[in-house]
Amino acid sequence: MPSTRRGFGLLALSLLTLPLLPATALAHGPTRQKVVEEININAAPAAVWKLVGDWNNWSAWHPAIDSSTATAGNEVGSVRTLKLKGGGELVEEIEGYDAESMTLRYRAKDGGALPVTNYTSRVIVKAADGGGSTVTWWGAFYRGFPNNDPPPELNDEAAVAAVTGVYKTGLANLKAVAEKK
Repeated sequence: MPSTRRGFGLLALSLLTLPLLPATALAHGPTRQKVVEEININAAPAAVWKLVGDWNNWSAWHPAIDSSTATAGNEVGSVRTLKLKGGGELVEEIEGYDAESMTLRYRAKDGGALPVTNYTSRVIVKAADGGGSTVTWWGAFYRGFPNNDPPPELNDEAAVAAVTGVYKTGLANLKAVAEKK
């Protein structure tokens, strides 16, 4: 009989803690967000990569960037500081650079001017079907407020909207610049 009582005790304990589960499930922190934007450009991949692959010169094509300084050019570990038009800055580090596959991976040192944390990104230039190039800009991040109940300017929606805006305006202007050359 002792094993039956022990089984009953575990069942009773489980039933008593069951109402606490929904509150526990809601008490988790933020979830990782992702943004992927892609654009086709009527220019050779090498010409587009010449713009995108120049880590220290994104101001040549991204309309939000006023100036940039990088510690080691396109080398892995190179840290750049982007000064933004209208104020603010971003500090980012190259984590991977492959000119042959036209792929660049980087990580933000902090959210900087964006309402995000733990931001990583990848930009890839490939030959498009039928000619030209396809550029894919991918990012993953957490919202700027790491705890529950974030203020509206630091919630998931604000983070996704900000990164999406950076990617869309950057890619649209990259297309315009690359197609003029």
